[in-house]
Amino acid sequence: MNPDTRALSRLQESLGHTFQDPGLLVIALTHKSFTNENPELQRENNERLEFLGDSVLSLIIGNHLYRRHPELNEGALSKIRAHLVQVTSLAAVARKIGLGEFLFLGKGEEGTDGREKMSLLSDALEALIAGVYLDGGLRAATRVVLAHYRDLITAALERKDPSDYKTALQELCQERFGVLPEYTLSRSTGPDHQRVFVMELSVKGDVLGTGSGRSKKEAQQEAARQVLESFRKKKSRGRAVATAKSRRGKALRTASKR
Repeated sequence: MNPDTRALSRLQESLGHTFQDPGLLVIALTHKSFTNENPELQRENNERLEFLGDSVLSLIIGNHLYRRHPELNEGALSKIRAHLVQVTSLAAVARKIGLGEFLFLGKGEEGTDGREKMSLLSDALEALIAGVYLDGGLRAATRVVLAHYRDLITAALERKDPSDYKTALQELCQERFGVLPEYTLSRSTGPDHQRVFVMELSVKGDVLGTGSGRSKKEAQQEAARQVLESFRKKKSRGRAVATAKSRRGKALRTASKR
């Protein structure tokens, strides 16, 4: 069941931000399945906010790590940030604030447990972060993000390898394709004491990426990282295309009314 817009005060309480413009909050919570099934409402879905939120979150996390941890080099900073902005981390924060309960979903998504889907929750959280940014500025968005990311940041800093790309990809593939990724040794080169392994990563028989490393495990992690990055780029391109199509559609409708 979709939430009553009047009940969204509970989410704002949990989030730690009261919207001056409640319309931004409603858009951030509106999945495209809802707008597709309810065109008469003429409500915008959250894809554009999601696009902005991705950049805002990366800036906030990157700025925090840079300022608070001068002992970390560029490589370590990049790995930790990548871990904190990946889909599993986003979904964990979304679940912590009970975000799924407040999403506006179409019947199709509702019927397939959309409120629990990791990808859907992570997208909605990015949209919500963008909503806070537009409503209250960077200071408000930073306060909200760091308040809810505190434990994840601490855990990432304490881990020797903050980026478990294999686990993240496993969960994503299980949700998206219903299968787990498979890793196959493609080749190994070099002498025994300096062996380099190359692993191929495939899903449903299609090779999606390769990774190399000093161990098979390291090569698998690198392959998973590349595939996750590829998914992320495709998703960003998809958002841009959807936005362009939406604008063209609106322009055509406006022109036809004249």
